Amino acid sequence: MPERKDSPTTPLGIYDKTVRDRITGIEVIALALSGVWLLGAVVFFMVVDSDSGAPEAGGVLRFIMMMLAIFMPVAMIWVAAMAARSSRIMREESQRLQAAIDAMRQTYVAQTQAQHTVSEPSVARKLEEIAAAQRKAETALAMFTSTRQAELAQAAQPAAEPAPAQADDQVALPLGTPAEDLQPPLGRADFIRALNFPETTDDREGFAALRKALKDRQTAQLIRAAQDVLTLMSHDGIYMDDLSPDMARPELWRRFAGGERGRAVAALGGVRDRSSLALAAARMKQDAIFRDAAHHFLRLYDRMFSQFAESATDAEISELSDTRTARAFMLLGRVAGTFD
Repeated sequence: MPERKDSPTTPLGIYDKTVRDRITGIEVIALALSGVWLLGAVVFFMVVDSDSGAPEAGGVLRFIMMMLAIFMPVAMIWVAAMAARSSRIMREESQRLQAAIDAMRQTYVAQTQAQHTVSEPSVARKLEEIAAAQRKAETALAMFTSTRQAELAQAAQPAAEPAPAQADDQVALPLGTPAEDLQPPLGRADFIRALNFPETTDDREGFAALRKALKDRQTAQLIRAAQDVLTLMSHDGIYMDDLSPDMARPELWRRFAGGERGRAVAALGGVRDRSSLALAAARMKQDAIFRDAAHHFLRLYDRMFSQFAESATDAEISELSDTRTARAFMLLGRVAGTFD
């Protein structure tokens, strides 16, 4: 059978032991000491026997004592030799084991560094994509805010000339009628779509719904409050798209709209993400601006949903509860103790 050779690339090959049947120095020393002792014993007893003459009647006991005196030291010599050999083997095995452990550790460190080197570019790209999406969302929201401010400024300018005389078939409006009263009522579909905010910069339906919602005074207040808390939470890396809350039944939402609070409606706080809850709770305790913005948002959402649930269907309530604004309400409501 050919002799097995360990591969240099195998760390455990260092630990492989070659069987040796040769006599080591320990056995040579033990043999020498045994021979010296036996030779000395033979010489000694030959001299004793020649001096003492014939053996006495107790020769059996004398013979036993002689054997013990001769072979007991020899046995002790070989016990010591075996112990020394075992100690040497253990030292060699320990050195091989330590070398194998060091090689495995170096291999593991090299593999870990290689994996980190491969994964770092993908992590960097993911962070860049998240940052780019956040910048796009902030740009879109800033554009809507500036557009709304321009519309309000234009509506607040007094008319330079008196209004022309109205025809007989037109209904006269009282003076001082707010511009919001002249707008058609906001549909529930547009209302729900606006509370979810546009998905991307190319989401035309989301932009259109958000424009309509900003023209309604109460809805605009809720949207701005939601925008404030979403922006503040994004600074801590909390994004509503990353949350997957447990959806509650519409009946439970209706009970909440009817005024029930506490554990009876605890299932509404379906956000289970521990990191987001911990970050929001810490921000709520330490940042007074965030705490005021969160409580203002919770009050507006509570009031809005009480009105919305009066005429909404179960499907519309379920759709509303899946929006980004509703997820923010679940998260902040649980942090603020609304569902405790």
